[in-house]
Amino acid sequence: MSERRLPPVTQLGMTSLALIVAGGIYLSAHIPQHVPLAPAIVLLSASALLLAVNLAALSRVRDFAWARFFEIARWALLAYVLIAGMIEYTFVRNHLRGGPLVVLTLSLLVFAVHVPVLIGFTVARYAQADADAAATDAAAAQS
Repeated sequence: MSERRLPPVTQLGMTSLALIVAGGIYLSAHIPQHVPLAPAIVLLSASALLLAVNLAALSRVRDFAWARFFEIARWALLAYVLIAGMIEYTFVRNHLRGGPLVVLTLSLLVFAVHVPVLIGFTVARYAQADADAAATDAAAAQS
């Protein structure tokens, strides 16, 4: 049995997350002094670009278990939005302002979207495609 070809969603996602982490570490190393934002913005932009490429590549996959993907990804998205919200709260509570807050907030947004995509993809890649699942359910109902 041959494994079907899927885009490198996991590899792109992990690279994107590594860029986000690197940007966060860079900013954290400079706070509370003045933070040169250019390196963090470059890392954030590269990560956001990888997120866009990843979503575009994933959206082009045919015969994919999209129902299972969205079932899993929406609950993971809820969890990661809550996590990102708590982290954002600590940034604001600790009086982080201006450019560093904007860059970290956007980084949290990429984080909160990409992790649920990875979780949903990991589950759905091994599930039956929607059409196959519907055909299997229809055959089972006739039996």
